[in-house]
Amino acid sequence: MTEQPWWRGAVIYQIYPRSFLDTNQDGIGDLPGIIEKLDYVASLGVDAIWISPFFKSPMKDFGYDISDYRDIDPMFGTMADFARLVEKANRLGIKLMIDQVLSHTSDQHAWFEESRQSKDNPKADWYVWADAKADGSPPNNWLSIFGGSAWQWEPRRCQYYLHNFLVSQPDLNFHNPAVRQAVLDNVEFWLKKGVHGLRLDAINFCYHDAQLRDNPAKPEHERKGRGFREDNPYAFQYHYFNNTQPENLNFIEALRALLDRYPGTVSLGELSSEDSLASMAEYTEGNKRLHMGYSFELLCDDFSAAYIRHTVETLESKMRDGWPCWAISNHDVVRAASRWSKGKTDPQLAKLLLVMLCSLRGSICLYQGEELGLPEAELAFEDLQDPYGITFWPNFKGRDGCRTPHPWKPQAHGGFSSHKPWLPVPDEHLPLSVEEQEKQAGSVLNSYRGLMRWRKQQPVLLFGDIHFIDSQEPVLAFIREWQEERILACFNLSDQTVDMALKHPIDGLIEGHGLLSGSAEQGRIHLPPYGCLFARLR
Repeated sequence: MTEQPWWRGAVIYQIYPRSFLDTNQDGIGDLPGIIEKLDYVASLGVDAIWISPFFKSPMKDFGYDISDYRDIDPMFGTMADFARLVEKANRLGIKLMIDQVLSHTSDQHAWFEESRQSKDNPKADWYVWADAKADGSPPNNWLSIFGGSAWQWEPRRCQYYLHNFLVSQPDLNFHNPAVRQAVLDNVEFWLKKGVHGLRLDAINFCYHDAQLRDNPAKPEHERKGRGFREDNPYAFQYHYFNNTQPENLNFIEALRALLDRYPGTVSLGELSSEDSLASMAEYTEGNKRLHMGYSFELLCDDFSAAYIRHTVETLESKMRDGWPCWAISNHDVVRAASRWSKGKTDPQLAKLLLVMLCSLRGSICLYQGEELGLPEAELAFEDLQDPYGITFWPNFKGRDGCRTPHPWKPQAHGGFSSHKPWLPVPDEHLPLSVEEQEKQAGSVLNSYRGLMRWRKQQPVLLFGDIHFIDSQEPVLAFIREWQEERILACFNLSDQTVDMALKHPIDGLIEGHGLLSGSAEQGRIHLPPYGCLFARLR
């Protein structure tokens, strides 16, 4: 068997450093906290960690607004801490991936502070600047994801600058070759320090339409979806011109060429476009672009066998030779244990979601706390930190509910810190803490560990093709095939027992995954509530 790259079929554990473990008791997680708990992460059987931004930042968007790409924010630690993290990850056999936010910087970055001063300074063309219309209004109709115009007036230049996100996150001008080279130099700085991969934030936002053409209006019936509510005007447009420009692919290829000079490193791109699945295929095409891509399609509210099947089949039809990565939770969306439970969390559902996710073709991003089955935290308005939630409250409560500190122990602040944390640890998370779940053989945590040990012994799940078979709601069913092995995987997405006919003759059930398993006899399968079944096919 040809040896596969380490990242194919890998499970990548996302760590949100602010909320993982606080070791200096300031209420904010830090790099030494990740180092301290890396043995725990290794016990989960994951292949890699992806750490959300820890770079120097004013924290207007909690690290996704970077003011110095080559320095660590003091709240998270020092470069010496990072070196210790690299060393321990290597010792434990865990690959280390870091977030890279390339499309925009903080307005406190030295590049922008210089660029905004005048139209003729050395960095004048490093950001997207444009003149006002004759009536003083913005150059076009582009909108910010966080609400309102994507243009902000700068009186020193008497021009507008573009910000696809917060006003404090000006967009870099990737049409400028000096910008592209500076960005690649920053990436290489971290490759030289031993990172094994990059998670690329909003990577399709690097380029804008050079002609600054207006985005067309979107009909009302198409405004829902892609994570944007109808109360956010961003949903009112087709975003054809403010992101996902064809020139971006040339930059992606230059980025890949850089990574190829560091063998074993990998790129994972976050893609959000008008057709994100098509973008995933395009951005991973051939062996010269991204290694992997992921989108928000399974980070939505739609939890049905039909939707999951349609999403995966659509990607498979578009992605000829690329490699997908799937996620059902991250730091930007309501936790899956709440989002897909219709308000009634159930540990059996949490287990089913994990096994279903880990059975799809591709690699997996697992957000911290998913292995505990954590539900979304309900926070009071006065506890909110996220500017997105504060702006759209109460219709949209922002992203803080999935960012609360990781519960390690059933005590005050969940053992995360002895100081009041930056976000409160909800009482309902304490019984789900690591310490409590490690005592329970059938907990979500221990079930997940067993699942990971079992999955590593199933190359068909790691590398095989996927083919869906017809089934009625609420059953999701597909066949995974690798070399001479074919297995059937079935999942009951409901809290009711399900029986269904099975047209494919099986050659025995596959046990050992440790989860609630179904049975098969006389051409029918029986699935308990939130149960699954794996079987070898003749």
